[in-house]
Amino acid sequence: MTQSMKHFAHEMSFSPESLRLDAEAEIERICAWIRTAVLKDLRKRGVVLGLSGGIDSSVTAALCARALGPRKVTGIFMPEHDSDPESLRLGQSLATATGVETVLEDIGPALAASGCYARRDGFIRQIVPEFGEGWGCKVVLENALSSRGYNISWLVVASPSGEQSRHRMPLDVYLGMIAAANMKQRTRKQIEYYHADRLSYAVAGTPNRLEYDQGFFVKNGDGAADFKPIAHLYKTQVYQLAEALGVPEEIRRRPPTTDTWSLPQGQDEYYFSLPYDRMDVCLYGLNNGIPREAVGEAAGLLPDQVDAVWRNIGSKRKVAEYLHAMPATMLD
Repeated sequence: MTQSMKHFAHEMSFSPESLRLDAEAEIERICAWIRTAVLKDLRKRGVVLGLSGGIDSSVTAALCARALGPRKVTGIFMPEHDSDPESLRLGQSLATATGVETVLEDIGPALAASGCYARRDGFIRQIVPEFGEGWGCKVVLENALSSRGYNISWLVVASPSGEQSRHRMPLDVYLGMIAAANMKQRTRKQIEYYHADRLSYAVAGTPNRLEYDQGFFVKNGDGAADFKPIAHLYKTQVYQLAEALGVPEEIRRRPPTTDTWSLPQGQDEYYFSLPYDRMDVCLYGLNNGIPREAVGEAAGLLPDQVDAVWRNIGSKRKVAEYLHAMPATMLD
């Protein structure tokens, strides 16, 4: 079969099943890589990582436990004032299932002392002056399929009585809120490296391919790590590994969340605009040269909607260039 015929056959058979892999074989491949990366290349004794109760950190922890043994893995729970208590409970269930060591670090007081919450609330009050104790907030992104052709972020607030309202944000308010929220990720990473240093362990990063490609991480926050064992996997593939690794079903059923704002929020509402399974199909199609018609059929989108998603992916990749970049120097 010629190369063009193979490509045509791939187009004709393209579906979400195209992202399916041999989970057990992939687990063994990743575990071998982890052993080499941690023990030989990084010359560390084990692994530290933050446990959020989400699918990515759970799979990363399970892989590291399989590769190195659970006693060589330390998971850190780092809740703060806005955290969903469910995240801690689910993270603890993962630790029980894998047998990894755990540490609980409440970072709320540190964030309060550094002004994280006060700074965020100050920006919100520029738009909603009455915002204060008992209120909730989140930042949401307009759907990538909208006719505007560009992304608009909105502030959503909820009063103590539960009444919600949505507000456009001036650029300085948006940037200020994101800057304050990013303090959470950078504080968590500081805690991770403290424990890594005291144990002579390596820090594991937990981004999947969609997050890594699109820059869904904080520079020098959750983007900082010594190795990232699932960055090559689409999120749907991470779920496939989760089942094979025995990650608790509750975690596998939980919709991906940001757990950043005080109001509940999914990742598709905050950053990706589409659910992860449809984003995976679109990203895979773009990466592998699949025609938009075939991608649209697999993702349940019209061809022009696929184009809109691909434009959005391209825009976020430009943002991600800065996030991935090493510090600029004048070294030869």
